[in-house]
Parts: sequence; structure tokens; C-alpha cells
Amino acid sequence: MPAPSSRSFDFIAIGGGSAGFNAARVAASLGKKVAIVDAGAELGGLCILRGCMPSKTLLHSTDVLHRARHARVLGLRIPQADVDMKALQARKRRIIGEFASYRVQQLQAKRFTLFRERARFRDAHTIELASGIHLTAKSFLIGTGSRVSTPPIPGLAATPFWTSDDVLDLDQTPESVIVLGGGIVACELAQYLRRIGSKVTVIQRSPQVLREHSPEAGKVVEEAFRAEGITVFTGTQIESIRQVAAGVQVTFNHQGRRVVRRARHLFNALGREPATAGLDLGAAGVTCGTDGRIEVNRWQQTSSPSIYAGGDVCGPHDIVHLAVAQGELAARHAAGVKGLRPVSAMPLLSVVFTDPAVASIGQSEALLKRSGTPYLAASYPFNDHGKSILMEAHRGFVRVFADPTRGRLLGAEIVGPEAGELIHCFTGPLSMRATVFDLLRAPWYHPTLAEIITYPLEEIADQVG
Repeated sequence: MPAPSSRSFDFIAIGGGSAGFNAARVAASLGKKVAIVDAGAELGGLCILRGCMPSKTLLHSTDVLHRARHARVLGLRIPQADVDMKALQARKRRIIGEFASYRVQQLQAKRFTLFRERARFRDAHTIELASGIHLTAKSFLIGTGSRVSTPPIPGLAATPFWTSDDVLDLDQTPESVIVLGGGIVACELAQYLRRIGSKVTVIQRSPQVLREHSPEAGKVVEEAFRAEGITVFTGTQIESIRQVAAGVQVTFNHQGRRVVRRARHLFNALGREPATAGLDLGAAGVTCGTDGRIEVNRWQQTSSPSIYAGGDVCGPHDIVHLAVAQGELAARHAAGVKGLRPVSAMPLLSVVFTDPAVASIGQSEALLKRSGTPYLAASYPFNDHGKSILMEAHRGFVRVFADPTRGRLLGAEIVGPEAGELIHCFTGPLSMRATVFDLLRAPWYHPTLAEIITYPLEEIADQVG
């Protein structure tokens, strides 16, 4: 029986990732007739298939490998610790397969109609699938995610390079890799490559790696990288990139001199851009900013009121929990639910899964200075803390920012062991506008990593009032 030429829905999510799936889930729970359109080769979204989950699976394995190789400092003799790349990949595929399988079951549930095709807008209430079928809806959510960008660097587009997708799928150890960029993906996977045995060179344009974090945080990570044998160049200007017989060659300026570096492989980790190509947003009246992101209002509505956007396509931060919240808000607003509140990125929470890890929440010192906000700051190093000393985890610090009048928490930064877990000591208190005195009333067990947080809290408490 031939497919109908047109079908009608209340709500259609384009993209089945974090924003799209959760928007569709909420819309269906509100009694709406819902469809999901996803043309990906696999279902599950970036986080599950090619982002958060596979990368952290591999990083955990190489963290264990690194500790085994350096066990002698703990008084342990582990004669040999090596990576089995095929076994590493098999484990990753099994774990990610389980996550993806569950998401596929959810997407194929009877509460949704799933279309595995590409779509483009014909107008603000109609999309056309690749098969020619037209789907109409009262409201749409664009949640098509992002893709690796290729900046206009001389020779980059003409030179074969890896993306994070390729690095995450390696089943052999590459001899040598040049990593372009010093952001989260670049740093996490540069350390991963080094720990599986590759010779790694990081080339970063900014004065520090992890430029979204403090200079002190970037310095700690750079020191750790160099101690592991990673070559790091910051404050660079790339002149050219080209393919050579032995692999790839990158020529760049660094500290007033011209530097040439060669490696077998090139890893482009210079960022991502919204994946909106082919959607024909103009036909629906949807506008984008100069950075390519879809412009939205506080309810996630685009310039076309019937069309919403969530996740990486609109930002402002490419973070899963924000994408989920944006998708849910869009579905509720489209359904006319009353009493809604806009999604707030603050207190902004960020985690980088390097070793040492970097985590922050709320306002950074740079932001506080820029806004002219009065604040108190205090920090304490991990190399003077009991639990981290016995763990031989000496690098890093905890820094806290608070209001000087009442001691209300404004932000925090942790660089060190388990920073991604420890930062959650601040998520509830910051959201509840708690003070340093509130946190100090809580019990902190000894000896734990978490109790290091009390030292800067106590220092600020002594200064307040």
C-alpha cells in the first residue's frame, strides 16, 4: 500500500537526540500526536553515539591504565600494563550499544511516529521528507545537533584529518598525532591518545588550553600534559597545513619564531557548528545568528513562532542537561502550559574529564571582574590535603567565590582528582542561593576529598562582615 502523500501531527521533533527526544516525550505525555524525524545512520543522538558516553568509556579505561603504570609510587608492583585496542573498542561498543538500544526502544514506542528520513521545511507548518511525503504540524522542535567545523586555515580542508568520531573508533594505536585545538574535546582526547601510546602534539591558538576556564586551571592541565610527554604549544598562529609523505605537516608561529611539526595523523578538534544544512530554514522564516546558531527567545521559539529549537543548534552552551531542559520547555510552551519558567544556564556547570579534571559552576572570576561584581575569593591546593596526598593526586586546587556582605556563594572552580564529582557539592547550594555559612554547618567526613572544600569556605567566612 503506497505511503500517504501527507500526514498531520500536533508536534514534530526534527532530530532524536537529547533535545528532540525529550521534547517529543513531553509533548506525548501532554496528549499530543507526536512524530520524530531522524535521518542519522544510527539512532541515539550525539551524546550516546559519538560524544559523552563513548569518550568517557574510553577515558575511564585509560585512567585505570595510567594508574597501573604508575603504581610503584603507591608501593605496588604491577609488572606490565598495556592497552588492548580491540578489546577496548569491543567494550565501548557493547556499553554504547546498550545505551543506544534503550533509546531506540523509546524512539520506536507507540506514543511516537518515527520517520527515518531527511527533512526540509516547505513553510512554517510543513516539512518534506526525502521520500516526498509532506508532514504538517502545529509546532516543530529543531534538535539536529552539531557537526565538526572546518575553519578556513590554509590547507586544512585539503588535508586528510580525523574528527573526534575517528579517534573514538580507533582499534589500533596511531604512531603520532597532531591535535589542532585546546578545548574540551581536544584536551580529553589528546590525553587519551597519549595514554594508549601515541606521540601527541597539541597546537592551540589561545594563550592557554581550556580558554573557557581560568588561566590557573589551564596551567595545571598543561603541566600534567607535559609531564605525561604531550608536547603543548599555546599562543600560536597556523600558517599552513599540508599532506606529506610521512603523514601531515603543520607550520605555525610560536613566540616569534616559525615552527614546523610533522606526524602520521592530524586530529581536527577546532570546534563544532550547528547541523542545519539542508533544513531550508529560510522557507520557514527561521533566522540564524552570525555564528550559525538558530536564534531563539526565552521560550525556545525561533523567529517563526510555530518552530522551536533546542540543544547545539541554538546553544548558548553545548551541554546535555541544558538541551534536555530546552526541549522539555519547548514542548510545554507549544502545548500552552501555563506558569512556565525559561531555561537558565546559570548557575552554569562545566566539567572537563582530563586528568586532573577541571570543573566549574556559577560565575568565574573573569566574569565577576567584567561585571564589576564585588566578591571574596579563597582557594586551597590539593598538594596540602590529606586524602589527595595519600592518593598521590597532588595537582590542582579548589577555589570559591562569594558575596562579601553575606557570604552568598557566587561560583566555584575545582581542578584536581574527581573534580567532576566534587563540583556537585555546590550545585544545590548555588541554586538555593546558600552562603558559605550554610555549607559549613553541614558535616564533612574525614578523610575525604570533599572536605578540602571547607578550607576556602572557612577563609571566606572569616572575611565576611
